Amino acid sequence: MKRTSIALCLCVFAWAGGAFAEPKRIHVFVALADNASQGIAPVPAKIGNGDDAENNLYWGNSEGFKGVFTRSKAWKLEKAEPNPVPEILDRRTYRHASKDCVLVAEAWRGKNIQQCLEAFFASLHGRQADLTAFIGHNGLMDAPMAVSAVDAAAKATDAIILCCISGRYFQPHLETLKARPVLTTDQLMYPGAFLLRDALEVWLRDGSRPDVRMAAARAYAANQKISVKAASGVFSKLE
Repeated sequence: MKRTSIALCLCVFAWAGGAFAEPKRIHVFVALADNASQGIAPVPAKIGNGDDAENNLYWGNSEGFKGVFTRSKAWKLEKAEPNPVPEILDRRTYRHASKDCVLVAEAWRGKNIQQCLEAFFASLHGRQADLTAFIGHNGLMDAPMAVSAVDAAAKATDAIILCCISGRYFQPHLETLKARPVLTTDQLMYPGAFLLRDALEVWLRDGSRPDVRMAAARAYAANQKISVKAASGVFSKLE
């Protein structure tokens, strides 16, 4: 066989083996906590200002998305985009240190939570990521929202929804969108970004949904200083 033919065969073999596969993509929508516009139990003013991402409970705070992922050794910041559009105060792109995965996270103004949820559902509908996540207040408690069904042949996609009682409120929408819930909640809860961080490590190694749930439960138990058994009850059983 000629050398050129051998080289071609090797290239085809490498491609078939996934050497040229696209990285996994994760898109995270964070609706900033906002005492003024959301139906939440009021938090201290400094962390409950939906127009201040840097100090917000769900973003710049030590347990918010930026606070948690900035300290993570597993995720490396590749790009920061302050205020890319009026509704989004910060957009950050991370790459996983050991897995072939890119994560894009957006901090949406608290008063724009409905637009944030619309964008979350649109991302799921358009299969814009392998996994799409939402963190924040359960805006569906304040106002219902409709979603459009996807084509029956749409590729598989996953969703994580970290807000109060997300399993009950979001499940009909996920069914319409043919999106697989990976982590949702059954109780009132605190959606600290440490939950997403630990859940993603299991998801990235193709762990089961029960394993994702237990990773989140252990993280929640440590944060809230409760038993893992009690913490596991916060998250939906998706087995």
